[in-house]
Amino acid sequence: METTTLLKNSSPHPEVLPPQRRHKVISLALQGGGSHGAFTWGVLDRLLEDERITLEGISGASAGALNAVVLANGLVAGGRDGAREALKVFWENISTKEPFTLLQGSSPANSSGSQLAVTRAFLFWSRFYSPYQLNPFNLHPLRDILSRQIDFERLRAECKLSLFIAATAVETGMPRLFRNNELTLDVLLASSCLPQLHHSVQIEGGAYWDGGLTANPPIRPLLYKCAADDILVVLLNPIRRSHTPATADAIFDRMTEISFTSAFYAELQGIAMAKQEAEDGKFSFGSLERRLKRLKMHLIDSQELMSELEPLSKLDTHASFIKALYQEGRASAHAWLERNYQCIGVRSSFALAEHLY
Repeated sequence: METTTLLKNSSPHPEVLPPQRRHKVISLALQGGGSHGAFTWGVLDRLLEDERITLEGISGASAGALNAVVLANGLVAGGRDGAREALKVFWENISTKEPFTLLQGSSPANSSGSQLAVTRAFLFWSRFYSPYQLNPFNLHPLRDILSRQIDFERLRAECKLSLFIAATAVETGMPRLFRNNELTLDVLLASSCLPQLHHSVQIEGGAYWDGGLTANPPIRPLLYKCAADDILVVLLNPIRRSHTPATADAIFDRMTEISFTSAFYAELQGIAMAKQEAEDGKFSFGSLERRLKRLKMHLIDSQELMSELEPLSKLDTHASFIKALYQEGRASAHAWLERNYQCIGVRSSFALAEHLY
């Protein structure tokens, strides 16, 4: 694709944001969630448009990792505009790739019982047959899209953003965070490797699955390894589901959703408790205590929309669905900036405890 080539081989002297524009510095934590990551694309597009905001670090798993690395690659090649264009090209490629289109009618405005049935049947059989049987040649459309668009060598050498890409080690069940100098195509494929659909990804002799299983998204590296006092989390999974599932499919879907969010909430709760302890102390003897005191947390999501969507809609890559999610993400980020820009660097913009209990 011509546009992709331009992004990958752009000017060797990318835009460096001048100091006078660096009014607010934040780090981002991007949750995974399949095609729902197009919502995050919209959020990032709006944030990149606002030159009052500078990004220091980004952590992500699965779709969050893809968004993070595509943004970083575009930023290296062409500054803010390059990052916005890179995200646009990536998601347009996703929405036009036939192998992704397992479920073209899962959005409320474009429902199709037959397509839902086909996808459910595929996932049903994936409970009995492994991807090594259902997909013996390990076909993965993301491999071609990413290899065409991302210049991993240049990214490792020139990226100024601090990146933390999560994958899950199959042997130990522990998360592994890959840093800038470790980023490869296999790392991104590992971070987005759903074990029901894809072969595990081999990296340095170890097998890896989707990072969302154990860190979705990781927060601690942004706290420990970045200087920015503000961390903005972009959530894709709804914080609460109003109905208790009663059918076998609904129960399975909800169990899967919980498995992809439980580690995040445990990590968030641990940080909240540590921050409370630091704030209750009269003296700050260590750098971590001082860091926790300065920490401000922020959140962008679309609870109303995401709670209406079926979990299976994460496999929907129909262009109209991707576009709707992108627009919702942009609108949500714009509304958040209007309400909370002044909070950055001053205080958290959401009550953490309300989202944990």
